[in-house]
Amino acid sequence: MKSLRTPTTACMTSSKLGVRLRLSLWALCVGLAFVLSGCAAANAKIASRKGYVRFPEKHYASKEKAEIGTKLQGEASYYGPGFHGKKTASGEIFNQNDYTCAHKSLPFGTKLKVVRDDTGASVVVRVNDRGPYVDGRILDLSVAAGKDIGLDKVGHAKVTATVIE
Repeated sequence: MKSLRTPTTACMTSSKLGVRLRLSLWALCVGLAFVLSGCAAANAKIASRKGYVRFPEKHYASKEKAEIGTKLQGEASYYGPGFHGKKTASGEIFNQNDYTCAHKSLPFGTKLKVVRDDTGASVVVRVNDRGPYVDGRILDLSVAAGKDIGLDKVGHAKVTATVIE
């Protein structure tokens, strides 16, 4: 028995298939472009932060140094659980159990002695990240450093930080 398909109906079927395929590919490209443009905007925001380094593996410690004895006073807080295991602005992997901190402009690798003003508790930390991004705060300490001066109980407190190295 002969097929009822004629060359004309076969072309129409493949034509409809071609249109569907092209529409699907077009939709996929538009969706992909939308997703990638969101990533680009997020990366641009990160890259515009002061202290951001494009190739962090070369910048664990800056060649520039902060003047020893420089004192900073203000509020400090601590951060950790949501950032543990992620890259810091210096390129290091953040470990909330290390004695590190984030400061907006001090060179990476700078060591600070941080003293809580109301209790006198102190800790020595190394700058390896940028922040804090909350008005009025001068330092974000790692969880370990924050616990040592009691920030885990109060959240934030007034501190005096002195550059020691």
